[in-house]
Amino acid sequence: MSGQDRVYGKPNQHIVDFVFDTTVVDVFPDMIRRSVPGYETVIPITGLIAAQHIAPGGRVYDLGCSLGATTLAVLRQLNDTPCKIIAVDNAPAMIARARELVTDSRVHFKEADILDLEMEGASVVLLNYVLQFVSLDDRLTLLNRIQRSLLPSGRLILSEKIRFEDAETHAYYDALHLHYKRANGYSELEISQKRTALENVMITDSIDEHLARFRAAGFSQAEVWFRCLNWASFLVTP
Repeated sequence: MSGQDRVYGKPNQHIVDFVFDTTVVDVFPDMIRRSVPGYETVIPITGLIAAQHIAPGGRVYDLGCSLGATTLAVLRQLNDTPCKIIAVDNAPAMIARARELVTDSRVHFKEADILDLEMEGASVVLLNYVLQFVSLDDRLTLLNRIQRSLLPSGRLILSEKIRFEDAETHAYYDALHLHYKRANGYSELEISQKRTALENVMITDSIDEHLARFRAAGFSQAEVWFRCLNWASFLVTP
């Protein structure tokens, strides 16, 4: 069972960069639900969209799968349809817990860096709340490899926190996001300490930057299918 997120509930004079360790894994479902506006809509609809592109025997890559929530959403839509889902994460604690939570034989968990992963014949690639943690220098390379791995009928589904080019607009939505966290029970101390922990490891892009990168990676079409405050989800065609 997942606990309540109190990872940053006590004052800490030395805030280290955020990592997906056992402490985070133990509270991750609560953490992401209370931190990411629209999460509880994005995940099930991601499964619904993905299922439209997975023929019997199809292959799916869930990159940065964390505890397998998106993989489970896909499985719920597929019912008993045979397929292979390769669910990848580089955090040992995440993969270990995911293997306990998701026991469907169609799912193959792999502890690996997604930048090193070989992909081919993909009906769907899932990249939810992951690219923002990938080095800026590696993002285009990763997307280009995903594009080459997808079947012509396949899709990339990507979700991210976004920033706004206009400083005033960015400040407005950033403030709304903070209000969202407060409304979900986070204290000012928790909000401040987590922001400090994330500032060097989570680098966001604007919607226009995402769309430009998709084009540069060779994708033929990309559109925003969902947005809530400063979080957005993209549906991308190879």
